[in-house]
Amino acid sequence: MKKISNRHFLLIHSSIYAIFGIGLFFCPNLLWPSYGVQLNDQYAVFLSQHNSIFLGGIATISFLFRDIENKSILAQKLFKGLLWTNILGLIITLYACLSQIFTGFGWSDPIFFLVLSVLSYFKLKDNQ
Repeated sequence: MKKISNRHFLLIHSSIYAIFGIGLFFCPNLLWPSYGVQLNDQYAVFLSQHNSIFLGGIATISFLFRDIENKSILAQKLFKGLLWTNILGLIITLYACLSQIFTGFGWSDPIFFLVLSVLSYFKLKDNQ
């Protein structure tokens, strides 16, 4: 199986986070109900938009580091940070599903974070 380059992995990672960040900022009332979450007031909408700060930040960091050298200390730290970010996403969204905060399409989130965690783990191993 061909290994994906750091550049391509980081571009894909960045794009995924950017798409969700933009979606949760501009279309929270469209996206959250598919996860079983209702936005009942302006404060809930704002919290969704506030969450976009972090999604956009991760997208930006992934994009800016797309040309990072293979097997460098910096690459190892970057992929370790992305791995832990995705593991935290997995834990939090799995909790949301198990406690029935997320329903319906909500189960896609833990799967999404699991896939990104596994891919980040392999990129970390490739860079050691």
